[in-house]
Amino acid sequence: MLFNSLEFLLFLPSVFLIYWLVLKNNLKSQNFFILISSYVFYGYWNWRFLSLLLLSTLVDYTIGILLDKELLPNKRRLLLWLSITFNLGMLFFFKYHNFFIDNFTNAISFFGYPIKTESLHLILPVGISFYTFQTLSYTIDLYKRKIKPIKDFIAFAAFVSFFPQLVAGPIERAKNLLPQFLSNRTFHYQKAIDGLRQILWGLFKKIVIADSCAEYANIIFNNSTDYNGSTLLLGAVFFAFQIYGDFSGYSDIAIGISRLFGFSLTRNFAFPYFSRNIGEFWRRWHISLSTWFRDYLYIPLGGSKGSQWHRIRNTFIVFLVSGFWHGANWTFVFWGFLNALYFLPLLIANKNRNYLDTVASGKLLPSFSDILKIAFTFSLTVVAWIFFRAENLTHAFMYLSEVFSPTIFSVPQIIDPITNTPVLPKKLILLIILFLSIEWIGREEQFAIAKLGLKWKRPIRHVAYLTLIVVILSFMDKPETYIYFQF
Repeated sequence: MLFNSLEFLLFLPSVFLIYWLVLKNNLKSQNFFILISSYVFYGYWNWRFLSLLLLSTLVDYTIGILLDKELLPNKRRLLLWLSITFNLGMLFFFKYHNFFIDNFTNAISFFGYPIKTESLHLILPVGISFYTFQTLSYTIDLYKRKIKPIKDFIAFAAFVSFFPQLVAGPIERAKNLLPQFLSNRTFHYQKAIDGLRQILWGLFKKIVIADSCAEYANIIFNNSTDYNGSTLLLGAVFFAFQIYGDFSGYSDIAIGISRLFGFSLTRNFAFPYFSRNIGEFWRRWHISLSTWFRDYLYIPLGGSKGSQWHRIRNTFIVFLVSGFWHGANWTFVFWGFLNALYFLPLLIANKNRNYLDTVASGKLLPSFSDILKIAFTFSLTVVAWIFFRAENLTHAFMYLSEVFSPTIFSVPQIIDPITNTPVLPKKLILLIILFLSIEWIGREEQFAIAKLGLKWKRPIRHVAYLTLIVVILSFMDKPETYIYFQF
């Protein structure tokens, strides 16, 4: 079920009303209702994969109970590895099985030993990369005795399947979200209003920005051999705003919906395109995944301790694994490798922790130096996004070679597939500039319009929100899926 669909527009108010009006004084009933609602939400896509979600829940719940009772280090370690093997094994089978089989076959054939293998026709379960990482963090934290196990199965199952963030995050830690399922929740009008405001902005980012950019990005990337360098560059920029509006929009909606039900989720994006170097970018982009890899991979590998070589090695491992997490394609691996290369000079110069503050904090405009740094960092990310979006590495390098050709100085023109005439989407470019302006003004808040209009008179504020709703509806044609559903 998509957040931007008619079905969800009917689903959410129904769940909200039953949750608060019928079950408001009964925590166990609320948790059970969230669990059922989450399974309905997930099963609407493909009910058969509910069994995987339930199996993952049962395995990690059981291992959590056993870990708490077990005192022998070797047996506790065995239980941990059972959880890791099960979760990553399930992820490997559905997401990477064909990738490894195909690459193994190609490698053997390259050395003159052709073999015949068959790929499995597997459907990737939506959100499997997210909920497996969420349950994994639970068992790892239990093993390290950072948290206590939960014995309430319904609460644990609701934590694993919580529908606002089930299929595309944020990836929640048990220490943050689980206690909220064990505490009585009361309706707070202001928290609900803030949630609605964040949902509204998330829908704007998805429907108005991301889907509009997707229309032109798809035309350009799918027909890249027909276009000059400037048009290809424009296509890469459109994709940069498509993936940002799509993914951060989803996170905004998820966090906003959670607030409606009395929950607080982890922030997942913090205006990453205003970053002044690549280190700051990765502290602001997909925060829940970046911190997951930091805590469960980078630090166990040794983190920043040890020699310079160890720090570089650990950084490259994290970025390569992060790239591979996104999908079974060498383009994602190279995307991770490229970001590691970007990060390398900062690491060597010990400048990777620079810019922990918000750019131009307390000021209306950035300095000229900040503008140059932001532009340079954004340019690096746009180049990396080409590999993320391309069909394969050959496509990516051909695309990039044309971008950096003399044709980059020509006027960009996109061929309209309906009229077969060249067009330049000026309205979309102006819309992106407007979007960036609003994001810039609200960059010190949790989301761009968190405080927009709070000091205005109520009628003016309501007109502003109504205008935003009308704009969203005017861009709504048919519900487009989210990019990160495929991960």
